Amino acid sequence: MDISILLALQDFRNGAGRILTDFFVKMTFLGERNTVMVIMAILYWSVSKDLGTYLMMGWSGNRLLNGALKITACVYRPWIRDVRIIPYGDSISTATGYSFPSGHTMNGASVFGGGALRKEFPAVLRAVLAVMVALIAFSRIFLGVHTPQDVLVGACAGLLVMWLTGRVMQWIASHPDKDKMVAFIGVGLGIAVSLYAAFKSYPAEYNAEGKLIVDGSKMASDTFKGVGYCVAFLIGWILERRLVRFSTDVPTVRKLSRAVIGLLGYYVVSLILGSLVKKWLPGPAGSALSCFLQMFYVVFLFPLCAKRLEPSSADS
Repeated sequence: MDISILLALQDFRNGAGRILTDFFVKMTFLGERNTVMVIMAILYWSVSKDLGTYLMMGWSGNRLLNGALKITACVYRPWIRDVRIIPYGDSISTATGYSFPSGHTMNGASVFGGGALRKEFPAVLRAVLAVMVALIAFSRIFLGVHTPQDVLVGACAGLLVMWLTGRVMQWIASHPDKDKMVAFIGVGLGIAVSLYAAFKSYPAEYNAEGKLIVDGSKMASDTFKGVGYCVAFLIGWILERRLVRFSTDVPTVRKLSRAVIGLLGYYVVSLILGSLVKKWLPGPAGSALSCFLQMFYVVFLFPLCAKRLEPSSADS
């Protein structure tokens, strides 16, 4: 049934013209890893440290869960399961790893769904954010890179993790000395997932020419990236709480300068340093370390630099 739905949407997409398709390409862009990282970084540095922390904690957990679920289910992408499925344009370039559940959908559920769960937000804003989650999820089906099951489970799992993250943050607010315990458990889960990904067996199916259809070990790369993000967040979060304690209660000009300078540094870390790391250290370790550096920069390194270099409140 899932393939039938994709084929029907594919026929509709081919006959609907570019306007609708371009719209859903933009929706899927909002669910990409770098997009959500930029959104969360700006919120964390310049808008609300509490909101940014909540979103990054939940998103890190979702990346870890998504990777673990993917390598457990080992579901092939739709075009591998049925050659009649032809994803739109270069959508395949963003469709990495196994298919189930949808990583883009879990990203959207983390950032936009996480906002929709915040009861202090106006009802209209929460409704708009919920619609964004649905549009990102549907875009993955519409473009032919995921099945309905992929996005449905991705949305439900993503929202559940964000709800649990909210509860954890409330508990930490009441028990601030327990933050190290939360970080320790999270890092332990990250190590466990990485070991699971490294040593589990993967399906080995071959085509008529005797070539491996999908290399399971390569499909696990998203799992190691998720571990890198999660561990970096938890370590950076604890260090920031202990050593930096920066605030977003600053003048608007400073907020804007943080966003601009911080993003420039982020792109240096992700595009230049990250590429060098993966070149020097190929394979899962390089992927994990590259993602670790990106998140650690956002959560700890840039706030540390901002706190040290910005004038104090008394001088501003």
